[in-house]
Amino acid sequence: MARKKTNEIIYSPPVIDFVTVAVEFCAFLENEEERPRQEWLETIVRLLPLIYLKATLLPEVVSINEESLQPFVREEDYARVAEKITLLLGEDDTYLDVFVEDMKYSDTPISAFISENIADIYQDVRNFVSVYQYELTEQMNDALCVCRDNFRTYWGQKLVNVLRPLHSLLYTNSEQLDDEGEDINLYDSWD
Repeated sequence: MARKKTNEIIYSPPVIDFVTVAVEFCAFLENEEERPRQEWLETIVRLLPLIYLKATLLPEVVSINEESLQPFVREEDYARVAEKITLLLGEDDTYLDVFVEDMKYSDTPISAFISENIADIYQDVRNFVSVYQYELTEQMNDALCVCRDNFRTYWGQKLVNVLRPLHSLLYTNSEQLDDEGEDINLYDSWD
């Protein structure tokens, strides 16, 4: 009976929705194809809110096993994702973050990095997705429990924090391209 209940949870529509978005997010970050910066920003700004929304809908679960799950994401995987974002964003990778614990004790702004925050989110989400690929019921349940708990206490806040600078990078360009690819200065149309 307990196994049936666990199956109902791990294969429930909210969990499958989260898995679907999580797989897309991981595939996007793992893709070795170079994308133009604007296209990358448009995609990540759409994926992150979806992950956040789907994570908020994950059901309550209790861990079954006493042993911790083995992480799938290696240090090299994390570094590859972070480095790719750093190279793409350049100096725009750094932003000021006011929602960090150290800010309580600081008189100066605290710098954060878009690349590190996204890599942190990726690490947890990828570990979760990797367990689901093996379709082992108890491990899937525990991976769901860990991912949900980590979302609430760790990477959920990182996700919301990183959306602010990403939004700014995507939408504050004063120059855009018209249909023929020519630069348009939006401020010229105000005259």
